[in-house]
Amino acid sequence: MPTISVEQKLLQMLLAKHGIEHDIDRLADELPLLGTDIDSCDESSLNIEIFPDRPDLLSGETLANAIRPFLHSAKSKPRLDVKQGTVTMTVAPELEHVRPVILGAIVRNVDTGTSPEEKEGFIKCLMDHQEKLHFALGRGRRRASIGVHDLSTVTAPFRVEAVPVSTQFTPLGISHPMSLEQILSQHPKGIDYAHLLDGMDAYPIIYDAHGEVLSFPPIINGDHTTVTHATTDFFIDVTGWDRRACESSLMLMALQLAERGGSVESITITGCDSIVEHLPNPAPITHTVTQRLLDGLLGRSLTDEEISTAVNRMGGEFLGRHQVEDAPNRSPKNMADIVEGDVLLSVDMPRWRFDILHPIDLVEDIAIGHGYEDLGNDVPKAPLTAVPRKDGHIRRRIRDSLQGLGLMQIQSLTLSNDHDQFEAMRWPPMGEVTRITNPITIEHTLLRQYLLPGLFRLMASNRHHDLPQAVYELGTVVRDHANSERFAFLVAEQSGGFAAIRGRIQAILRDLGAAEYAIEPLSGSMGPWLTGRSAKVVIDGVHVGCFGEMDPAVSQQYELRVPLNGAEFDISALSSVLIDPV
Repeated sequence: MPTISVEQKLLQMLLAKHGIEHDIDRLADELPLLGTDIDSCDESSLNIEIFPDRPDLLSGETLANAIRPFLHSAKSKPRLDVKQGTVTMTVAPELEHVRPVILGAIVRNVDTGTSPEEKEGFIKCLMDHQEKLHFALGRGRRRASIGVHDLSTVTAPFRVEAVPVSTQFTPLGISHPMSLEQILSQHPKGIDYAHLLDGMDAYPIIYDAHGEVLSFPPIINGDHTTVTHATTDFFIDVTGWDRRACESSLMLMALQLAERGGSVESITITGCDSIVEHLPNPAPITHTVTQRLLDGLLGRSLTDEEISTAVNRMGGEFLGRHQVEDAPNRSPKNMADIVEGDVLLSVDMPRWRFDILHPIDLVEDIAIGHGYEDLGNDVPKAPLTAVPRKDGHIRRRIRDSLQGLGLMQIQSLTLSNDHDQFEAMRWPPMGEVTRITNPITIEHTLLRQYLLPGLFRLMASNRHHDLPQAVYELGTVVRDHANSERFAFLVAEQSGGFAAIRGRIQAILRDLGAAEYAIEPLSGSMGPWLTGRSAKVVIDGVHVGCFGEMDPAVSQQYELRVPLNGAEFDISALSSVLIDPV
């Protein structure tokens, strides 16, 4: 979860503008309900952890905007104050397939502080907020990217065009012009985000009236528009593919500057589809939720006054209730369905509340705003007698048997990689492999097909401990994109040989009620087994698992130099051939 560092002096200033006294003890007690938690606090600053579902709290200014109604009963302002501006921006039709969502706003007369230290702190907070929004809403600038410019260095009107890769301008942090091709291959930001423009024949550029380049979204701004200590008027551009993410990002950046006294002005934008809009749109979004859903989840009915207070604390405005008359007269399939006769509650919420996607989100907001401690009591209205899983009995018996043999249960990650699953273990893939599209580490690129590699990894991490070590795992593997259950165990012991592992297998099969079974030698060198010291178990003609000593060549890949023996079995196969005594 992202964290923000807020200067206590800044928070005091933002709250004091509305006659509110800063109370750190109350913040620490009640901020977790708002979707934040204080990590640390000293005389000068607060380090606050922001939960992922509240990207509207990622700056000190937007946090203060949320704190006022939540903690101090101030009147909420779901509508952003926006003046009608005269600046225009035109988007070329070619941008439809390059970067179709282009938004913008102007904020004037921002109070950035009086001393150089305060001005530098403001710029740092502004850039920090921008990057956090790139992460939280922009998904690494793919869905939305933000540019912040010194308005005094550019001249309206603006235009956004699709240009060839040979186009040149001087990017931020560089003293000489570079072509777009050079920026993507040589500039640090270009190298980081070039993948967002892969496969493009043209690239987006924002120009001012004199043909000066403001921005090359989503990569880098022009050098001459850099925000400095002297900047008080700002031009914000947001581009991307996700309209909601772009609009929320634009409004949160504008809200941050408005909290510092800035005046937000709209821009008239003609989009690539020729539709003319005045942005940012200051109006809140009206959401509805049925009283049936609200009462059913909270366990009690709330009065209009209680709902209004709760919604106000969360930054919205309660508009009232009305009865539905034109909905289908049928039984709802779920509690969120609207049917004739339902009572609808209407709520205005700020357009920047990106997290409100469904009526259940309104129910959660009302519950938080009202307080969990006074929601009443209720009891289940349906019988809740548990029914065991079909494979629950055999899983329990397997655990009892393995733990009776002195093995310790572990749980490893379902994510693995080709080296551990196939190359090191000498096992082939069983059907289609389920791979991760965008893995964040080379260790986790696919969903596992075998359990033994995870046990090898565990043993490798604990090789400095005394022997014997004996562990097992009963878990899920994914083969042909479908889940299946298996169990495996691995034992490291000085005296462990084939006789020891065979004895354990015979004890397990006895505990599972296998009266007749065959132990047959494994042919070939497939798997981690030592040739001639491994076998498979066959029951009623069904191959249910393999066991044996581990080949030292496999063990050495995990830096294990002790004798190892183990097994891996298919629980579904065992269930098909063993009678369930329960």
